[in-house]
Amino acid sequence: MVLSLRTTHERVVVDGVGIDACTEQQVVAVVRRALDRGVGGRIITPNVDILRQARTDGEVRGYLTDASLVVADGMPLVWAARLAGTPLPQRVAGAALVWSLARGLAGDGRSVYVLGGEPAAAGPDGAACAAHRLAAAAPGLRIAGTHSPAYGFERDPAAYAQVRARVVDSRPDLVYVGLGFPKQERVISALRADLPGAWFLGCGMAVNFVAGQRARAPEWMQRAGLEWAHRLASEPRRLASRYVRHDAPYALRLLARAALTRGRR
Repeated sequence: MVLSLRTTHERVVVDGVGIDACTEQQVVAVVRRALDRGVGGRIITPNVDILRQARTDGEVRGYLTDASLVVADGMPLVWAARLAGTPLPQRVAGAALVWSLARGLAGDGRSVYVLGGEPAAAGPDGAACAAHRLAAAAPGLRIAGTHSPAYGFERDPAAYAQVRARVVDSRPDLVYVGLGFPKQERVISALRADLPGAWFLGCGMAVNFVAGQRARAPEWMQRAGLEWAHRLASEPRRLASRYVRHDAPYALRLLARAALTRGRR
């Protein structure tokens, strides 16, 4: 637990989920202090889709409860907190934390393991490409290892055990797990027991972004809360149902409830 390390921020409740009211740099500071003390942890960066799932899915709520730090990766969460009168200082996106944590830990000479990204039939895979770029941007960062497992590895007990063993044997300080939600959180839960002193960040597509395998939305779309539209345009067949039928209506209800909460206060 790192609750004792939270000295500069509190938690804000957004639709029943506690969100840490901290900046990106405060997250980095908490992780660095915890590692200095030999304390591991887990960071979750919920967006609208994860917050929606948490209302009815016990597994998702369990991951959020288990997290040492929960930060808002999604402008609607920031807007809802502001409307409710309990503002968050900023959006803290997992895709940004990958870079800032790497730079912070580089100053301490610590190590990172990159798990995820798109596997390659020949040449470097996504995890290796991402690690190379992180190391170039953060001199002093040690790369403990990389692996882009084959799709569906979690359904093969032998392959799953091999992936876990590769991470555990490398003894990293920080593990980026970019396998998509909630698969990445299941893997993190399994690894935490073997690496109690390490930190874990479930970062979804961020490994692909860092590797250059996928393009992140332009900064103006990120600031405007339109990153979802960029993702939808790039993967309409996979994401249309989730975003249009489920997440967008939920986001509108979330903002409306937040405004009502502010009104009652």
